[in-house]
Amino acid sequence: MKLRIRGNSLRLRLLRGEVEQFGKTGNVTETIRFGTSNAAQLSYILKADDQAEQIFTYYTDNQITVTIPAKTAKNWVESDEVSLKSEQTIEDDSGKNGNSKNVLKILIEKDFVCLDRKNDPDNVDAFPHPTGKCA
Repeated sequence: MKLRIRGNSLRLRLLRGEVEQFGKTGNVTETIRFGTSNAAQLSYILKADDQAEQIFTYYTDNQITVTIPAKTAKNWVESDEVSLKSEQTIEDDSGKNGNSKNVLKILIEKDFVCLDRKNDPDNVDAFPHPTGKCA
């Protein structure tokens, strides 16, 4: 599972095997290690949840968790639907901007074969590209 963070947006891209695992277990986890201690790592998790009413993200203990309602997750896994999008409003209580609201954009996608980089190792388990172009 690939993680992309840019500004106030978070994107997860899953290969076929990861989508299959998510469909079976309701969970996919990746960890990037920056050193030898647990404090020097970041984990990111995609999780299906029967209690969730919408897609939302939270961060705690060096872990980003993106939660999807279980029914939405099942429909996404079993269909040709490419992506799930959501926006999460976050209150800023830091006092810097008063009580302004920020929006976190969340995008979850099936990862397609990149035709422009034919030797990309991710192509082996990627979904066939519907347009024939690399994005």
